Amino acid sequence: MLAIVAPGQGAQTPGFLSPWLAESRFADRLNWLSTVAGIDLAHYGTEADAETIRDTAIAQPLLVAAGLLTAMELFGPAGEGFQHTGVVAGHSVGEITAAAAVGVLTAEQAMVFVRERGRQMAAASAAQPTSMMAVIGGEVTEVLAAIDAQGLTAANNNGSGQIVAAGTVAQLEALQANPPAKARLIQLSVAGAFHTVHMQPAVAHLERLSRAITTGDPRTRLLSNADGQVVQSGQAYLNRLVNQVANPVRWDLCLQTMADLGVTGLLELPPSGTLTGIAKRNLKGIELFSLNTPDQLPAAQDFVNKHGAGSANALASAPSSTLLVSPGTGEFHAGVGVEVGTRLEAGQSVGVVSNLRDQMTVTTSHPGTITEWLVEDGDVVAPGQPLIRLYPTHDSAGANS
Repeated sequence: MLAIVAPGQGAQTPGFLSPWLAESRFADRLNWLSTVAGIDLAHYGTEADAETIRDTAIAQPLLVAAGLLTAMELFGPAGEGFQHTGVVAGHSVGEITAAAAVGVLTAEQAMVFVRERGRQMAAASAAQPTSMMAVIGGEVTEVLAAIDAQGLTAANNNGSGQIVAAGTVAQLEALQANPPAKARLIQLSVAGAFHTVHMQPAVAHLERLSRAITTGDPRTRLLSNADGQVVQSGQAYLNRLVNQVANPVRWDLCLQTMADLGVTGLLELPPSGTLTGIAKRNLKGIELFSLNTPDQLPAAQDFVNKHGAGSANALASAPSSTLLVSPGTGEFHAGVGVEVGTRLEAGQSVGVVSNLRDQMTVTTSHPGTITEWLVEDGDVVAPGQPLIRLYPTHDSAGANS
């Protein structure tokens, strides 16, 4: 099974787009996305120095544009290759890349959204001195306790002893003075406590903006940083994108879902290296591909064909409005009175998926009538596994309501 992942802020390096701009089609598309975003992405991706592209308002649109355009080079503008991709995920701002890649957002919607996200997060960061610090090693419970003791937030949990603490500069200085046992602390070059309550002003702005965005449903399994769960509804994923700005990134749970699915190959979109490095430590035995330059495209396509063969899932071959899938791994138990012929409304609960870590409520993305159960009560299910087939409700014009 193939996983495709998109990196987050901090992955960018000076000049990383230079080799791609030799491709005229890539350059033309980048020019269009620059116009949409209102910044010169070609300049920032080829000529700007590290300090300049560290700016949140620049880095975030640059990363999303890079991921989307290289995915187009790999799969074509229509993204047919994602039909043979088992699972897609993005880290932090990479979630916007992932959402657009699988059809939740258009490229233009993604660029406007990330432009506003970057600007608003930069503005929130300027309100008071805040930052982030990586905590490497140590026992997980002790690391989390030490972070909590200083009033900080574990803003990123990347698995295998990589947790990022975020908060005020004073709180981070206190953590450095009282570090958890056997842990190494590294100050990150960011001017903001991302994925914490300090970003709440940005959330309010994005929530207003999101009301005008029309979404599609993902064409394949799409994971959320909030909990590593498969999200079937495009609107629900957009809501998560908004809220995730002020909430921790649980990349460790995304990795666990990939392991549960049986991923055999993981390809990271440019600028790559960060997430493949994390996967190397957390997903033992899988094959990795870091795509960074256009001359790697033939090898990347071979990698996709090797790991994507036979991994097409039900979401790729049928409209997601007709299938209800599991958000994660566990034992499925249906709700009372949910049976063939039952008419369901959008947002209605049909049961739960439970495991030792969590209990996930399964809710409908669209209204419809149950025509077939695809699992039995008590079955162990995988993330994205179809549970129920629905006959969608249509309005008088024939569109799905």
